[in-house]
Amino acid sequence: MTDTSTDAAPPNATDDPGSLLTETRLDSLGLHETIVAGLTQRGFTHATPIQAETLPLALSGTDIAGQAHTGTGKTAAFLLATLDRLMRQPRQPSAQAPVGASQPRALILAPTRELADQIYNDALPLAADTGLKCVVCYGGTGYDEQRQAIADGVDILIGTPGRLIDYYKQKIYTLQAIEVAVLDEADRMFDLGFINDIRYLFRKMPAPDARQNLLFSATLSHRVLELAYEHMNSPKLVRTDTETVNIGAITQKLYHVSKDDKMTLLVGTLRRLAAERTLIFINTKRMAERIEDTLNANGFTAATLSGDVAQNKRLRLLEEFKDGQLPIMVATDVAARGLHIPDVSHVINFDLPQDAQDYVHRIGRTARAGKTGSAISFACEEYVYSLPDIEAYIEHKIDAEMPPADHFADEITRPAPRRRKPRGRRDGGRPRRHSGGRG
Repeated sequence: MTDTSTDAAPPNATDDPGSLLTETRLDSLGLHETIVAGLTQRGFTHATPIQAETLPLALSGTDIAGQAHTGTGKTAAFLLATLDRLMRQPRQPSAQAPVGASQPRALILAPTRELADQIYNDALPLAADTGLKCVVCYGGTGYDEQRQAIADGVDILIGTPGRLIDYYKQKIYTLQAIEVAVLDEADRMFDLGFINDIRYLFRKMPAPDARQNLLFSATLSHRVLELAYEHMNSPKLVRTDTETVNIGAITQKLYHVSKDDKMTLLVGTLRRLAAERTLIFINTKRMAERIEDTLNANGFTAATLSGDVAQNKRLRLLEEFKDGQLPIMVATDVAARGLHIPDVSHVINFDLPQDAQDYVHRIGRTARAGKTGSAISFACEEYVYSLPDIEAYIEHKIDAEMPPADHFADEITRPAPRRRKPRGRRDGGRPRRHSGGRG
């Protein structure tokens, strides 16, 4: 979608507002008039390719298995389709529901807390005039508040599998009235070990032919398609490949460097760049903490975003990074997908990713909204073996060289090691009520 307004973030804020647009007008697709009025009021006029391809099918009731990367408008596609269906069909409460249990009509599943929260924030302006209530839930924060919000009644329930199953087993809500089931970032669900939880939730819903199912994934791999055909009703496969369009706007460079010299190269590189907003990707949380401490000890302002950071802190760090208060973010791959962070000038792969697709997702955090960007990768003896697969995936060689001597910092301050704290329970000390995955 395209936004001509200037006073509000676009409803599909997880997606890149600079995505390529089609000539298809959103008001020509047959969306409910209330939804169209809201889009018009907010200045959204034309569809992105994934919206133009999937919305006509979804609005006709067809199940969709869509291949779409972050930044293509897929979030708005499945939100608009969901809202339209719920607006056109009156609620049909389930007679078999437990007494007092909430009965959501749509369930949207996301692999990470950040993505669930962004989908929720994207849904709010789209649903503002519909009378439909949206609630989000995820682990790490707000246990009682989220529980009460669901208990008070919800039409569209958005969340991560772990917390959703927790509340479901407490009979806070039922899945018997589900009319639309959405699975976002399906491939990531497999990577994070959520697949058994996903199947558990699907099996508690009405049969696949009694609901509409919308699945989106960066790749429609064999395992994703197997999931689709198992829990969907003859889904239509829709593939778009817009992520590669942005790669051409990214200057890519690779330095061959020993593992022991990577930190001095990083500090020296950051001093040379004087970058405005930089994302540094690493493969392990322990290395993220080491980089954060080293950079802060050497005059930079940096923080770490990883799966173990408390949710309220993670949201605060993301806001500070987006607002420019935090110039450097050190991140594991939890931040590589599903997050639209504007104006990232540089991405540095301190560690080469071990999955070739993650390389594209990482560097795709820059050069968004029609802008250009730079991606610098360090290839050490531990992770250089990923390079052939990465270059095969992006179908070209990355400009590689040995870093010049003046790219290394002459000397750096080494911070004291962190004291390791014993790991405690999440969710305020409550035991987890399900197995598998992080919720």
